[in-house]
Amino acid sequence: MIIRTLTDADVERVLPLLPEGQIGVWADADTFRERLGTGEYRPEWTWLAEDDGEPYALAAWWGGPHDTLPAALDALNVRGPEGTDDARTELAARLLTAAHTAFAEAGRETPPAYHVLLPGDWRERPEAVAALRWRQEAARRAGLTASLERLRFEWTPEAGVPKPSDRLRFRAEPDDEVFVDLFRRVLDGTLDAESGTGAATVGAEAQARADVAFYRDEMPGDRAWWRIAETPQGRPVGFALPSRNTAVHVVGYLGVLPEHRGHGYVDDLLAEITRFLADDAGADVVRADTDLANVPMAAAFTRLGYRNFARRLVLSAP
Repeated sequence: MIIRTLTDADVERVLPLLPEGQIGVWADADTFRERLGTGEYRPEWTWLAEDDGEPYALAAWWGGPHDTLPAALDALNVRGPEGTDDARTELAARLLTAAHTAFAEAGRETPPAYHVLLPGDWRERPEAVAALRWRQEAARRAGLTASLERLRFEWTPEAGVPKPSDRLRFRAEPDDEVFVDLFRRVLDGTLDAESGTGAATVGAEAQARADVAFYRDEMPGDRAWWRIAETPQGRPVGFALPSRNTAVHVVGYLGVLPEHRGHGYVDDLLAEITRFLADDAGADVVRADTDLANVPMAAAFTRLGYRNFARRLVLSAP
């Protein structure tokens, strides 16, 4: 079995390994072909295992059009039916390990996380459990031993465009340092696992600066959309970041300052993001993720008419 990166001549041959609707395969064949054109998928970020010229396994990593290294693993598949789950696991682990080694040599400090899209009731679906099981074990063997489950929500106009808040006002703020301070302050007691872990590792100040840089430089949403939420007296309560990814508009980030929590301001912030994206940015779909453990945020999405349409399992290096 030969493990190597994709070439342009391989593209059509590997598309059968990207079936539509397959758990563990975020991008189907059409999406993969389209995003090769935008630079979100690249031959050097796509690895295959072949035998006698026949592709048996494929792993495709995603990154932004301007990224020099991949950001996330989107698709992992091993061709059946000739292999048991043990055989699939072994081949997939070899494929991931080879790619992780190459990414490390190119300068990536940790391997990209694997994002697996799952139905909301995946634990009650034997076929979903089976499809995930060998992929998760392969990822674990390749060093992705941490697991985080997230709820995926979606708003559409049928839910109604929220009205502006009657107790908070929202204003633009061009100074990034103001947002760095706000990001740092909301890290105190945050229920967001990624931000909390980051702050514990590098410190709140460094994590806040990294968060601001990510939403400003990596997300396609307009920096001018960012808003500070204030009381009528001008006291900051929190902040709201409407944004978008390469596909749809998204709830980028929102945070309520610790001293103002417990008053339901999360509803005002989420409503303002949704209202802004619908009325000012022309969104007909708004999507968002929140950690399974972040019960208050999930409840806020539900109150505003967002629909929990799927889950995302993020497998990463600790």
